[in-house]
Amino acid sequence: MADTFLMTTTTAAAPAKRNRVDDETETKKKLATATQNGTVFNPATSLANARHEFGEHGGVNMSIEASVTFTVMEPETLRRMFAGELGPDRDFFVYSRHFNPTVLNLSRLMAALEGTEAAYCTSSGMSAISAAILQLTSTGEHVVASRTLYGGTHALLTHFLPRTCNITTTFVEISDIEMVDEAIIEGKTKVLYFESVSNPTLSVANIPELCRVAHRKGVTVVVDNTFTPMVISPVKLGADVVVHSISKYISGGADIIAGAVCGPASLVNSMMDLHQGAIMLLGPTMNPKIAFELSERIPHLGLRMKEHSNRALVFATRLKKLGFKVIYPGLEDHPHHELLKSIHNKDYGYGGLLCIDMETEERANKLMSYLQNYGQFGFMAVSLGYYETLMSCSGSSTSSELNSEEKVLAGISPGLVRMSVGYIGTLEQKWNQLEKAVSRLQEYGFPNKN
Repeated sequence: MADTFLMTTTTAAAPAKRNRVDDETETKKKLATATQNGTVFNPATSLANARHEFGEHGGVNMSIEASVTFTVMEPETLRRMFAGELGPDRDFFVYSRHFNPTVLNLSRLMAALEGTEAAYCTSSGMSAISAAILQLTSTGEHVVASRTLYGGTHALLTHFLPRTCNITTTFVEISDIEMVDEAIIEGKTKVLYFESVSNPTLSVANIPELCRVAHRKGVTVVVDNTFTPMVISPVKLGADVVVHSISKYISGGADIIAGAVCGPASLVNSMMDLHQGAIMLLGPTMNPKIAFELSERIPHLGLRMKEHSNRALVFATRLKKLGFKVIYPGLEDHPHHELLKSIHNKDYGYGGLLCIDMETEERANKLMSYLQNYGQFGFMAVSLGYYETLMSCSGSSTSSELNSEEKVLAGISPGLVRMSVGYIGTLEQKWNQLEKAVSRLQEYGFPNKN
């Protein structure tokens, strides 16, 4: 049934399985297609070329299809749909846990954003990550993953999957290509998993090189691109699958929980298979009203990302001059600055997240408290991509699932403050608020030495 339910932005479906030669060839092809007609792939251009759905009565925005189930005119049509002869690619729908027109529209936009054949949107980022890994691995198989990951993903790989599925993970320093290569067990390792820019340390993954290593051994590369939509296009650098927490930058309003899996049509369709599909059977269904909301926000994502990135670079540069230990890949002294410069989509900067290492949790909390309660610069809250600046001490919040040793290996300092830089107000207005708080903090004996 699922094989005909394509959500492609192109007409060709990728093969379900490839040998090593095919994998290496596919990586080279993806790298080559990153440049088309002499121009580098631009997510905004891809989005503008995506299919536009009009409303039921001619509205410029598509209608929300809130129905759970769908009627047919002839009994034979229903049989043909369940037999896989008719599907959403021809506007035949059965049940909204399977496919829904409004969610399908958002999925097409996500595929355009990441430059993939297909995508499917889910009820949360973690459901997208879990479904992708479960679809690509079976009991007794193996994952190689970055040591530095979002805490929920780390817990999934460390505790949940080994206990429930006997799927094990080896964690590696993702910047050490040789270590990654050695961790891959041929015939057993099925997935190499990492984040484009790591949460929370802001290390940059060498996606092209990691893909070459993985594909040489027949391993599927899954990249979490939540931190850098528009900024980095992993599939155009060789990756196979991209996952997102749409709750963050793509939503932009800190009011929606959602996720997405973007990749080959063959994979996305297999995830919707009636008998073996991880999304179909586990049921992390997105509400069509949520899908409609998100589809209206994606068109201005590029404008938002540019301003997030612009302000993050300005604030990082100025904070560094004030003597703070700032981590931001847009700064020339960041160890991965040149790497990011070579792989990012230059129009969108270096991302909207920066970190300040205050060394101890006490100092980190003091800084955040002053920034929020004295300077009115931002809010102490987890998540990212909001129009206001959000701050959290990662070690005791979003990375709290890691134990002390794992935090050390991941490079997460007890006093690491992760800051998602917002764009509300003018840049100088927000800088004055930040500087006011920092000045008061220093008066009370909390200078930070670079």
